[in-house]
Amino acid sequence: MSNSTNFDMNSRLQWSLFSLRLGVFIVMIMWTLDKFVNPGHSARIFEHFYGISGSTDMIAYILGAIQMLLVIAFMAGIKKRITYGIIFVMHGMSTLSSYNQYLDGFNNLLFFTAWPMWAACFALYLLRDQDVKFTVK
Repeated sequence: MSNSTNFDMNSRLQWSLFSLRLGVFIVMIMWTLDKFVNPGHSARIFEHFYGISGSTDMIAYILGAIQMLLVIAFMAGIKKRITYGIIFVMHGMSTLSSYNQYLDGFNNLLFFTAWPMWAACFALYLLRDQDVKFTVK
């Protein structure tokens, strides 16, 4: 392969990884903002999908603040092994906790969108060293 072909492939890889990171960020930031805009929704999700009851608005705000820091660090490419790994695990727990929705798949089709996003999180984790476009050095 010539140097220009290697450069083109590297550029394509970097743009591809950036687009995956941006897509995951958009979903994660909306779920984060939801904790501030509608903390009661978070309480219902914790109870329904994770079996955790008694969540308060304050708990949603605290979790939202922590998640906000994580999601911003993820988007900026800070401490990739940690941030990309936590995003992968966090989204995986969310995906797997929705198992009842997959059993009634045709009435819960939107839940299946979690799987390609989880795959994107996995790809980003595996290729984190090559994901350098618009990241903090």
